[in-house]
Amino acid sequence: MAIVEKAEIMDPEQMRRALVRIAHEIVERNKGLENVVLVGIHRRGVPLARRLSEILKEIENVEVPVGELDITLYRDDLSLKFEQPQVSTTHVPVNVAGSAIILVDDVLYTGRTIRAGLDALIDMGRPASIQVAVMIDRGHRELPIRADYVGKNVPTSKKEVIHVKVKEIDGLDQVVIAEERD
Repeated sequence: MAIVEKAEIMDPEQMRRALVRIAHEIVERNKGLENVVLVGIHRRGVPLARRLSEILKEIENVEVPVGELDITLYRDDLSLKFEQPQVSTTHVPVNVAGSAIILVDDVLYTGRTIRAGLDALIDMGRPASIQVAVMIDRGHRELPIRADYVGKNVPTSKKEVIHVKVKEIDGLDQVVIAEERD
């Protein structure tokens, strides 16, 4: 089975504009940035969280801490997906207790990755709140999870795949939709 790209959903400028909009929404919803911490889920959530932090600094002149979260060992499909899981670093530069955490990821699909992220964060302490920011919400939830901030909603079939590409990992910024084909 091959995965074939069908169409570009977002180009670099559309991705940048979506992040700027999300940043403004974060400021508005949290009535500023006091106690706000951005935590990116490995892999592509981390560079997206860093970009959001840079944008927030530009618009509010406030340094928002950025953390990295590895959810590998919190996955409910760990034994099904990985024979030998690759664990990345988890580093949150401030105490999560009492913080307004914004969990950042690239794509929201079934909700299982975000659930794992919630479990990992709560193991670190009791945040004042946890909000979710994603570049793409593609639907098909299996758990009652929703994003507070969405770059773009993209209805998909279950045979389709969304790839969020970021310069820091993939060498370019782009969101594409692909399809499994025999």
